[in-house]
Amino acid sequence: MNTRAAVLHSMGLERPYNISQPLKIENVNLDPPGLNEVIIQIKAAGLCHSDLSVIDGNRPRPLPMVLGHEASGIVVEKGRNVKKLNIGDHVVFSFLPSCGFCSYCESGKAALCEPGNIANANGTLLSGDRKISYNSKYYNHHLGVSGFSEFSVATEESIIKIEKDLPFDIAALFGCAVITGVGAVINSAEFKFGETLLVIGLGGVGLSAILGAKAAGASKIIAADINSKKGLLAKSFGADIFINSSDNDSYKKIHDITNGGVDTALEFAGAVSAINFAFKSTKKGGKTITAGLPNPKSLLEISPVELVGQEKTIKGSYLGGSIPSRDIISYMNLYRAGKLPVEKLISHKIKLDEINQGFERLAKGEGIRQIITF
Repeated sequence: MNTRAAVLHSMGLERPYNISQPLKIENVNLDPPGLNEVIIQIKAAGLCHSDLSVIDGNRPRPLPMVLGHEASGIVVEKGRNVKKLNIGDHVVFSFLPSCGFCSYCESGKAALCEPGNIANANGTLLSGDRKISYNSKYYNHHLGVSGFSEFSVATEESIIKIEKDLPFDIAALFGCAVITGVGAVINSAEFKFGETLLVIGLGGVGLSAILGAKAAGASKIIAADINSKKGLLAKSFGADIFINSSDNDSYKKIHDITNGGVDTALEFAGAVSAINFAFKSTKKGGKTITAGLPNPKSLLEISPVELVGQEKTIKGSYLGGSIPSRDIISYMNLYRAGKLPVEKLISHKIKLDEINQGFERLAKGEGIRQIITF
């Protein structure tokens, strides 16, 4: 099968991206689906900072690669032994395939699936195969999804079947922004009704966390970012207070507002400085959750005296600590009930040919979630 797809050949090209064009739209070939694999017709795909981090070189991946990891679509072809999906099913991708058999999957920690993480690091499907080619040269898959394409081959373990009543642009959000942000609140932080929360980094994931905290009954939600323009936006999502984290007195403001710090601080900015800010803003006995993934060469320094003497907890969160097959459906039900208004995340709808302009917009900090519609 032939399909148009956005391919990254080189990381770290100079901005503006609408000029340097890091993503090339190419007509690539998809091999037929193999064992436990399906072909999905992509209907909607979101532009995420995790994609941008590959483009700018902060999160190196094997190249060339068809990018995109937040997407929804329709099953159009099945390979052998596909048991849970049928042609015509509406689906959302999970950006980490869960094998279901490793020790992590069996203990309910799907985000740590060992075969899934190995496949993602190598740019393959869960089977270890690559199914995207151009002139007989195989391209890499992005997190088992490669959603910036009209069609995509994926393993059954990367797919969640959903109800057909949900619009595709809304559905796509649940594959990354929502499951990561809301999941960090519910699963990783084990947030309790009435607690106080700080969210640092107000992109699509951070704003999703604010929605999740509101639904979970937070008594006070503080939003923080170095971009003051995001203050009104954060409040429209449910934040009570906005603080510019680059201000000299920002720590003092948070400690004064909360009488010593927040119960939970969530970091989604992808910077070591933001993790430090979150840790210092957490009260004694509180939790700092980091999900932002800075450059892998970055190192975090914290005070052991503060960690031990104040009994703080610092914890990583990947995929929102979620079990996708359980949590995506649960969060969709909250959306249907009006308790998780994720439609607020969509700021732009674009076409595949506009993808470089979209990433330049994202790099500028403009918009929230831009959705490619096919």
